Amino acid sequence: MIDLHSHSTFSDGALIPSELARRAEAKGYVALAITDHADHSTLDWIVPRMVRVCERICAAFSIRVLPGVELTHVHPAHIAELTCEARRMGARIVVVHGETLVEPVRPGTNLAAIEASVDILAHPGLISDDEAALAAKQGVFLEITSRKGHSLSNGHVLHMARKHGAGLVLDTDSHEPGDLLERGFAEKIARGAGMTEEEASRMFRNSLSLVEKAWKTP
Repeated sequence: MIDLHSHSTFSDGALIPSELARRAEAKGYVALAITDHADHSTLDWIVPRMVRVCERICAAFSIRVLPGVELTHVHPAHIAELTCEARRMGARIVVVHGETLVEPVRPGTNLAAIEASVDILAHPGLISDDEAALAAKQGVFLEITSRKGHSLSNGHVLHMARKHGAGLVLDTDSHEPGDLLERGFAEKIARGAGMTEEEASRMFRNSLSLVEKAWKTP
């Protein structure tokens, strides 16, 4: 299992990074990105510390743990700037909190994230044709999620990804121990969204390719 969207006590998660990593390792994970919520007020506090923590975890654990960030409820005009800042500080995976159906995310967030070439647009809700087409062109992955509420639009996200050739990844958006998934259940979520076996396999390969790319990033 590879999961590129999770949260620790650095934002609103229940577990410190080491425990989150250990619990993921025990579930059979081979890679995890810890992507705590951030905006202008917390980015420079979260990312450098997460970089140091992940280095120590990776030296001691069998799981690859990548330092990341989820830009959350950031004004669309500031997403590109903060994406660059996060990467400069060492974030290997940059996620943007997309226009989920269950939160008042500012319209334009999906488009701004895609234009900024973030790694993953999380739970993008009713993503438009133009946005999905641009995501395919920019190489931005759209998220299929197991997170309650956010998962309501999984079927639409799959439809738009199919229509425009956008890449997909499956993440948990874990905040608590019970949110972590074993690979078999992740495959059931993919099927529940309407994926074929080949589409699900491709999606999981996408996650692996992101990990390999991020792992090589200096």
